[in-house]
Amino acid sequence: MPAQDESTLEGVTLRPGTKRRLLDASPSAAEPWYINDHTLIQDQGGRWHVFGIWHPEPADPLGEDRFLHASADALTGAPWTIHDPVLPARPEIGETHVWAPHVIRHDGLYRMFYAGGTADHTAYRMTLATSEDLFAWTVQEPVLFEDGFDARDPMVIRDGTRWLLYYTRTSTPAGGFHQVAVRTSEDLLTWSPPQVAYESAVAGTYGGPTESPFVVRVGEGWLLFVCESGEYDRTFAYFSTDPLCFVDAGRIDVDLDEHCAEIVQDGPRTWITGGGWGRGGVTIRPLEILEGDPA
Repeated sequence: MPAQDESTLEGVTLRPGTKRRLLDASPSAAEPWYINDHTLIQDQGGRWHVFGIWHPEPADPLGEDRFLHASADALTGAPWTIHDPVLPARPEIGETHVWAPHVIRHDGLYRMFYAGGTADHTAYRMTLATSEDLFAWTVQEPVLFEDGFDARDPMVIRDGTRWLLYYTRTSTPAGGFHQVAVRTSEDLLTWSPPQVAYESAVAGTYGGPTESPFVVRVGEGWLLFVCESGEYDRTFAYFSTDPLCFVDAGRIDVDLDEHCAEIVQDGPRTWITGGGWGRGGVTIRPLEILEGDPA
């Protein structure tokens, strides 16, 4: 694809830049490991941390039982240190795999939201763990809620006094139209029943075009990024003035060839990252998100 593409809708312009490798956490070239759904956060001291699904190649989604933890002094241009993995699956409670961490910091605590998978795909567990230092984590009980099919990929953002938690699921726990659901909370612990933030015309169970939802605020509007797993390296972006409702008419025609994309703010710069099976770790590139007519 071209090094730079551009698309505008409703006065919002997306300009992705040139992609490069951010992190390969494989033990060696002869022993490749992939990093799938991931999250990046800067700690209070300015150091960057990455957490993500981490597993030896080839792909084994139901065997993904730990999260990578790596850190660096700067988001780009600094070496990454690989730390001990965190939050392994807990088979003693029926948890067979863990997916898609998302970390925020609030009230002096780091909070990781992630999906705990079990043999029952209709009732995956949305789980919260907390930490003071990003190294030692405590899983909070009970789980936040259960949903299906394979409800997963949580992402949390603040909207005024409320918190919004987006995740992917299907229209019924046993399968159906692929959706991005959203729940609201005042305290990050008690969450409302789900609302449908976006529904695809595609139905099924595994995969689907609503994976890895990520929402950012743009002026008075909102952008929803979702991964189209059918094409794997493809992320769509939708614009809306309502963070609880995105529709196909708001889709921005821009070529984002990332899987499990995350939008990362580092000072004045915005980045988009990607990963996935067989992708050699995490990639990164600039992403300009502009309001109004582009210069």
